[in-house]
Amino acid sequence: MSNINIRSITEIDYPDIKRIYEEGIETGNATFETTAPEWDEWNSSKLPECRLCAVSGNEISGWAALSPTSKRFVYRGVVEVSIYISNKFHGKGVGKMLLNTLIKESEKYGYWTLYASIFPENTASMKLHLSCGFREIGYMEKSGCMHGVWRDTVLFERRSKITGK
Repeated sequence: MSNINIRSITEIDYPDIKRIYEEGIETGNATFETTAPEWDEWNSSKLPECRLCAVSGNEISGWAALSPTSKRFVYRGVVEVSIYISNKFHGKGVGKMLLNTLIKESEKYGYWTLYASIFPENTASMKLHLSCGFREIGYMEKSGCMHGVWRDTVLFERRSKITGK
């Protein structure tokens, strides 16, 4: 897909961001969350400098953002990736373009380790992360309970070669 534009997310975009997040929630394999938060909660949980959306034509086709993993100063450069692609844009290169842009932005702002926790059933997300330079670093058995079922997650990380040396 050649006409994808990546830009920063604004509050005006949030209805589309929320809709795409809800599509991910409905799959049961994208997040432990059961409802998408309202703007204020989502906004306060994501790093403002690394919140991106993909726009295909006039439609937001996906989003990606970073969240801090710890309040401790020593971990200030270690952040968690969230990435969601609208169902109608799966398999069209939106995810790869969005994640690669997020990686570049993260390095621009000095983040040295990106981490993702992915359900093992979400093979598309695991392949996407691997294709963008992440590596599998571990497996968390029964890391959270979802609808009465304990779920495992696979941990991935990408260490910057530019920042945090």
